[in-house]
Amino acid sequence: GKHWTVNEVRALIRIWSDKNIQQQLEGTVRNKRIFEQVAARLQKFGIDRDWKQCRTKYKNLKHEYKSVKSAQDSGSTSKSMKFFNELDAILGHCTMEQASKSDNDESERPPEWTEAKSGKDSIG
Repeated sequence: GKHWTVNEVRALIRIWSDKNIQQQLEGTVRNKRIFEQVAARLQKFGIDRDWKQCRTKYKNLKHEYKSVKSAQDSGSTSKSMKFFNELDAILGHCTMEQASKSDNDESERPPEWTEAKSGKDSIG
């Protein structure tokens, strides 16, 4: 397919940073349906990508992020990538895979409970 522009990648990352999408992606491997949603949202931005292109781009970004991240963790600063900060905001918390799900008392509660305290996104 044609190259992704900066704006297209930004839009993809913006959709990916949606908590709802993230939870769906973390919970499944068969994610065609999720990427069909992502593609549909991209169309609203006027970006014409099918779900396969979205999934491939997502996988590539994730892979690139992980290799930059592990290079940084080992003290190397030579590796970098364009959308590292945006991806770090999404993936930074889950690079340790299950580490966060250790036995802290937060883990028993559904994530939406701890989320909801802010009040800004409650339905009035």
